[in-house]
Amino acid sequence: MSLLITGGTGYIGSHTVVELLKLNKDIVIVDNLSNSSTLVLDRITKITGNSVKFIKVDICDEHALNTVFEQNDIEAVVHFAGLKAVGESNEIPLDYYQNNVSGSVTLFKVMAKHNVKKLVFSSSATVYGENNTSPLKETMATSATNPYGQTKLMVENILFDLAKSDEQWSIACLRYFNPIGAHESGLIGENPNGIPNNLLPYVAQVAVGRLPKLQVFGDDYDTPDGTGVRDYIHVVDLALGHVKALESLSRISGCQPINIGTGNGTSVLEIVNSFKEASGQDIPYNIVPRRAGDIATVYADASVANDLLGWQASRDLNAMIADTWRWQSQNPNGFE
Repeated sequence: MSLLITGGTGYIGSHTVVELLKLNKDIVIVDNLSNSSTLVLDRITKITGNSVKFIKVDICDEHALNTVFEQNDIEAVVHFAGLKAVGESNEIPLDYYQNNVSGSVTLFKVMAKHNVKKLVFSSSATVYGENNTSPLKETMATSATNPYGQTKLMVENILFDLAKSDEQWSIACLRYFNPIGAHESGLIGENPNGIPNNLLPYVAQVAVGRLPKLQVFGDDYDTPDGTGVRDYIHVVDLALGHVKALESLSRISGCQPINIGTGNGTSVLEIVNSFKEASGQDIPYNIVPRRAGDIATVYADASVANDLLGWQASRDLNAMIADTWRWQSQNPNGFE
């Protein structure tokens, strides 16, 4: 039987596929390639020595998804596919609701039709909104401050309702904090289209000369150096969290939210200074006003992941920075 990975050529999806292939799992990837490249498939094969089945499919296409399930013996799904930029979601909210919410509903309908009721969903710590105090726990109230966060929260609520309606469903909603880093080989890493929306790829592109300068949004937060503090997690640790979640679905009844983070916070300037040291490159930056909705400090309570999945992050900030720089310096233009 096979595992279906939606969005499997993307940043987190590709790293998860690598870890699953190491365990000799049969993988089917579906992706519409809106923010990724098929070139990653050759890199995955080079890392693992295993090839993977790829089908170009948009999850909003119910007929195409049905065909995938009819032609492959799928036992569980890891659902990454979706648009993911907070800023962009404010500009094109309808695209986000169409892709992330309607596409997910289409996927879940097709899964139910084919009696595939084991799911790991790619959620986000954005569902905690801005009124909770870190460390963030799965029992806290949820809310969202932008369309991207709303789509993750809406899909979570859909999955809670789905699990209540049919006790055969086993669902792990993994609430990611801030994935960074790359595979230690330097062959795969984060490769955003256009100007990066996240801190680390932006810093890396400044270091490699693709971008002239970093913008730091606010230096007057109540944090040690005034810049925002976030919980950064190595993408390989995050990928291994998905492996553990898949292995634990038989013990999960209903829909279970699970934080995937380190439980530690790092400031923007700490990241910048660590990257300068690791790369030997200058990282010029400007301080600009805070962004609306940004809060001072966000980090996880990851005890549920430890207790339920037997998972915890093992790679430290130095490894995250070193692996990011290895990827970016060896691939200054990404996969192109």
